[in-house]
Amino acid sequence: MFDTICTLPLQSDLFAQVIHPTEPLFAVGLSSGHVQAYKLPSDTDLVDDGFEDSHESAGSGNITNGNGSVPVSSSLRRGSSASASESGLGSVSTIWSTKRHKGSCRCLAFSHDGQICYSAGTDGLVKSFMTESGKVVGKIAIPQSKGGPAADAPTVLHALSPQTLLLATDAGKLYLHDLRQDGKEVTSTASQTWAPHGDEHINALVPLPASETSTSGFPKQWVSVGGTTLAVTDLRKGTIATSEDQEIELTSVTLLQGLKKGGTSVGEKILVGQGDGVMSLWEKGVWDDLDDRVVLDRGGLSVESLAEVPLGYGRGKLKMNEKLVAAGLEDGRVRFLRIGRNGVLNDMDAKHDEIDGVVALGFDIEGRMISGGGQIVKVWTEAKGLPGGGRANHKHDMSSDDDDDDEDDEDSEMEASSDEEGKAKSKRKKRKRNKGKDKAGGKALDFSM
Repeated sequence: MFDTICTLPLQSDLFAQVIHPTEPLFAVGLSSGHVQAYKLPSDTDLVDDGFEDSHESAGSGNITNGNGSVPVSSSLRRGSSASASESGLGSVSTIWSTKRHKGSCRCLAFSHDGQICYSAGTDGLVKSFMTESGKVVGKIAIPQSKGGPAADAPTVLHALSPQTLLLATDAGKLYLHDLRQDGKEVTSTASQTWAPHGDEHINALVPLPASETSTSGFPKQWVSVGGTTLAVTDLRKGTIATSEDQEIELTSVTLLQGLKKGGTSVGEKILVGQGDGVMSLWEKGVWDDLDDRVVLDRGGLSVESLAEVPLGYGRGKLKMNEKLVAAGLEDGRVRFLRIGRNGVLNDMDAKHDEIDGVVALGFDIEGRMISGGGQIVKVWTEAKGLPGGGRANHKHDMSSDDDDDDEDDEDSEMEASSDEEGKAKSKRKKRKRNKGKDKAGGKALDFSM
């Protein structure tokens, strides 16, 4: 179903990954405190850059600081009029790289228009910066943790609207920050604070769509998962619903719309990844307990990430109003689920890594899947034959120079510039959170077509 077209090595463990809403860009946050932004090739780039003339022969490239780039494939000529998302040809460019935080960078989020990116680190700071340049334009101090001088460790960042930023922490706090600066830096004082899961850390959240009567069009409610419960919080009313104790760690969450309506179903479901290898389905508006469950791993491996697969994938496997969802597991697999006739599509499994789990998963504006975990990010496209009819089964190994030498400057420099429905619930399993150690780079760049 999916073929890897790029394996991007990172200098230390990946803690955060975020994909731009309207451009073929993504950014990563690392255990070393670095934040790096990358641009993926698009069909327009290939035409504008004269791809056919400049990439006819084999070559090598390095990821570099600044506007360096790495050819995704420079030994194949571009075939016919296939887009980059289909052929994988072009180059991955490093837009910028900097050591953004003194501690690890735990969270990243883009603003709604993608012009601003936000990062949160264990140094107790949230920073806002221009996506294009990386220049810092604002800072927020994360409040201190209970009973100690250190700042609470961030777990989730989400730009709810152009005016509001949500920040969740290990201590279970959920802060709302006002982004209206009026010529000043973003205020360091949260306008509202909640604890939707008590003292349990918050693992993930997803906004609920704005109501039909909304004047702004932006969400005012969201679903969060933390510890062993699911909660719904309202911007003005606070926490308005909390589920029963699920007796297992809830690790990830996403929202599906456009499903079949009927009976009590409104055609929208919340999907929740669990620490026991199960994905639970929750009917929107029914928050006390789950509606259905799908077993992804019978060995009990945690479901670390979830993402809806864009329309067009899974042809022949889906009926009308059915959806396809990708799930990243603790053992490095990506599994795919059909929601409607709920079940796992076993023949579509992909492997991100042999050791590390898939902590981040998403799709860019051109439909490419981006998976992150350990010290690599992989870019995938739908499996298709190469020009001439060949299948994607060979690799180009491109050695990489050490790109860390120029990147260890502190921010000051950058700133200046279902089948087991009746099964008993398992005993609660604690999530292994952010335990990766900083490591130097040194891997080769592997690109396969």
